Amino acid sequence: MFMWTRYMFVRTDLKKMKATQSADNVQFLPFLTTCLNNLGWLYYGLLKGDGTLISVNIIGAFLQTLYIITYCHYTKDKKRVFSLTLAMVSVLCVGWVYFTVVIPPGEAQLSQLGLACSVFTISMYLSPLADLLDIVRTKSVERLSFSLTVATFFTSTSWTLYGLQLHDYYIMVPNTPGIFTSIIRFFLFWWFGAVIPNKSSYKLIQI
Repeated sequence: MFMWTRYMFVRTDLKKMKATQSADNVQFLPFLTTCLNNLGWLYYGLLKGDGTLISVNIIGAFLQTLYIITYCHYTKDKKRVFSLTLAMVSVLCVGWVYFTVVIPPGEAQLSQLGLACSVFTISMYLSPLADLLDIVRTKSVERLSFSLTVATFFTSTSWTLYGLQLHDYYIMVPNTPGIFTSIIRFFLFWWFGAVIPNKSSYKLIQI
């Protein structure tokens, strides 16, 4: 379910950029961090031998990479996007060296990687909350992606239930904040969409 949900809502933002020939009012950082998150969980799945983690995160990393390429094509601020992408690649290289060369293979490697992925996933889910003050101040949800919010809610809920079923707290615990942050963003869409009847808000809600 979460693979199809992710595909549908990433495609929505891709179509939006293609239709407008612009990346304005489309967020880049959440998809960049999600790509990094996918690659981290992919490595965790490979070490654990979990086919579900492997297949889902391969597809997820591919979709985020497609989004990044499309965003780079349509954005006017290519220098900033390139810098952020280069920083992500650097983090990946440092992380791969640490978990492959420094940490010996075995349970310690798996637990430390799971902890690192968990911390990163929690920070990724909480990072959009930094925009809350600006959204409340401007009474506009243009900076938020409704499609990304829906996708985040379904994927975080699915992973939480999957981790609970496996008794894997590295999967279950970090995905729980995604449910709550998505609910907060749903409330913002509803509240400011109802209070401020501007076209941009309704356009987002109707996606």
